[in-house]
Amino acid sequence: MTTHLDTYKALPAAQQPEWPDAGARDEAIESLEKLPPLVFAGEADVLRERLAQAASGHAFVLHGGDCAEIFAEVSADRIRNKLRTILQMAVVLTYGASQPVVKMGRIAGQYAKPRSSNTETRDGVTLPAYRGDAINAFPFTAEARKPDPWRMVEAYHRSSATLNLARAFTTGGFADLRFVAEWNRGFVANPAFARYEEIAAEVDRAISFMAACGADFDALKAVEFFAGHEALLLDYERALTRIDSRTGAAYDCSAHFLWIGDRTRDPEAAHVELLSKVRNPIGVKLGPAAQPGDVLRLLDRLDPEAQPGRLTLITRMGAGHVRTLLPPLVRAVQGAGRTPVWMCDPMHGNTIAFGGYKTRRFDDIMAEVKGFFEVHRDAGTIPGGLHIELTGDDVTEVLGGSETIDEEGLARRYETLVDPRLNHQQSLEMAFQVAEMIRGHRG
Repeated sequence: MTTHLDTYKALPAAQQPEWPDAGARDEAIESLEKLPPLVFAGEADVLRERLAQAASGHAFVLHGGDCAEIFAEVSADRIRNKLRTILQMAVVLTYGASQPVVKMGRIAGQYAKPRSSNTETRDGVTLPAYRGDAINAFPFTAEARKPDPWRMVEAYHRSSATLNLARAFTTGGFADLRFVAEWNRGFVANPAFARYEEIAAEVDRAISFMAACGADFDALKAVEFFAGHEALLLDYERALTRIDSRTGAAYDCSAHFLWIGDRTRDPEAAHVELLSKVRNPIGVKLGPAAQPGDVLRLLDRLDPEAQPGRLTLITRMGAGHVRTLLPPLVRAVQGAGRTPVWMCDPMHGNTIAFGGYKTRRFDDIMAEVKGFFEVHRDAGTIPGGLHIELTGDDVTEVLGGSETIDEEGLARRYETLVDPRLNHQQSLEMAFQVAEMIRGHRG
């Protein structure tokens, strides 16, 4: 029976797979509907409160993780390394901002990706495009590329395992502030990162001062950590939407935070319609084509009551365009009296082809972040956070950084199946540079 949650089904839905077997699709969805929620309504409500703090300038958001998660990479080592990188960055940003950092991972659900074409052709052979492990597999064979709805169920189980491990790491002592500060001391011991030694030393002194004052370090052994992913695959998101027994409200229990991509943000289409019905905090990606009128319609559709923390606008303009394209959007939102969270995605607008690889330049990424801060400084609005693709591993996918990765370096460990990610060292270097920007913005 159609419910108020199913009105999206009558609307255009971009970037959806063509399931070859409708019966198998229905069975997979029914299986998902019977599984327990991955997150709980109360957790999503807490995140909304934290994001409201960021919107008002009393917190900063760090949202980082893989471009596209891979089933085969759901391992304790990889999850730990990713969390360690995010925690290290968060400590540096907390000190730079002198306020809490809301920690979110692009984890436990980032298994579907939009594509520019429905098909891929190699040597005269045309097959469905790889759309992420929740839909099909990467090898270029007819069997691997065939969309399989049961992969959605596998994505659920991989996400469950990832969340269980993330919760254990972030509440079991791994996130202890003193340990994280020690990791950062090891980072700046590398001569390539010596310029950040002063900030690292200041963090150390602050922790020593807290200890001397008798701070309760037991309370600092655990951190809040939230999961978010792009709500792209509508069958999956709808199947994991639940009605909260306390309030009767609907929550998408696949993640605490869901965002709508730049390709699927049509206010009159299916993705916006479905997410307008759930109470999770929601993000929307805004690329170079976004117009002020588009943004105002999205505000009305997704956040008609202007609820603090409900809506996050994630801008992805490119280093060469952020200073010209972002101000009109900021002014329009400001003029409407709205205060969403403004976040910067400096990754997607700076993708280039180089030496046969899809890559990005670290300097371009940082240039967009700098432009983002400058636009908000000039407008008197709040730069609320960062949305970045990173890994805790020492991959070589992004050019540049203090430990320079050049064209030859890309070939050493280029592992991503979709978009290039900052490696562990580049991620920390970004955190130190952004800490300096936050100080400048507030000074």
